[in-house]
Amino acid sequence: MTKSAHKKSSKKKLTSEEFRQKLKLKHLESKRKLFEKYPKVDKFFKDKGIDPGKIREHSTKILGASAIAGALLFSPPLTSSALPTPQEIIEKLKSDKNIKIEDKQSLLLRNNNVNLANSLTGLLPKKSRPLNRNEEKILEQVFSQVLGVAARASLEGEHLNTTYGYIGAEQHLRRFPGDTLLQHAPTPKDFGGEGQGSGSILKEGLAPGLGAWGYFAPSKDALTPKIEEIERWYAVVQTLYLPDWSARQPHLKNWYKYRKVLIVNIDNGNAVVASIADSGPAIWTGKHFGGSPEVMHYLGGAKYKKGPVIVFFVDDPYNKVPLGPVEYN
Repeated sequence: MTKSAHKKSSKKKLTSEEFRQKLKLKHLESKRKLFEKYPKVDKFFKDKGIDPGKIREHSTKILGASAIAGALLFSPPLTSSALPTPQEIIEKLKSDKNIKIEDKQSLLLRNNNVNLANSLTGLLPKKSRPLNRNEEKILEQVFSQVLGVAARASLEGEHLNTTYGYIGAEQHLRRFPGDTLLQHAPTPKDFGGEGQGSGSILKEGLAPGLGAWGYFAPSKDALTPKIEEIERWYAVVQTLYLPDWSARQPHLKNWYKYRKVLIVNIDNGNAVVASIADSGPAIWTGKHFGGSPEVMHYLGGAKYKKGPVIVFFVDDPYNKVPLGPVEYN
């Protein structure tokens, strides 16, 4: 067989899989050369979470997500599951003169909760998973307009491994040496009335160990109302599973300490601002976040132990957003 005939025979034997591999190697080599020559381009794509090889697909997603966001936030609701503006609900309530003011406020809250929950159900995948940036952007706008909270999936370059997952009930944390369970009894303002919810709140018990950052105060005398609020409305996130947790100590530990997060129960629309005070839960539990007894009680009631939630950082540089239940705009 001549050399030319041998070459033709070899080309004919090139399978589709071999061809795909050659294209893949060519793609990787081109991307490597691009980033070596223009390192700022590499940084830009990484910051935006974009794969240059899927730029066309990414553009399509952005256009689609923008259309959805515009329809959701700025167009009039077309169905009962669409999210009405707070102004529309308020005007509707004002028009009914037979309803008392107190009943109007209660109905407004219920309507907002239900419509937010319905909208989240339509926006989110049925099974929890890490959301893409487009999905998180839409949710940021929804929370800002409906809840009035500047919540961010990414804040100052930090991002949890997932912002959509399951939250589980946690115990009370020891605030100072010698702290006891009875000293964690809820105040009348916590649940709308004295004694309401106190049984289930204390029933969760006191954690045998300390939180990720130890005691909140060195002694009982040093305990302040602010510290009490932090422990009362605390959250747990899986900092220990962050890919750069060990490499970036102690920066990340200081950054996450008492960092405010917005937690939204996607089943009923209830939302609360909490403070990160512990690390966990373990992966084998099937949960991604944890909430104090007070947080869990507000999100789902006395029997609420686990459920799907969205957890975003609260963008609050001047510390003006209070911890606790979020009232709708």
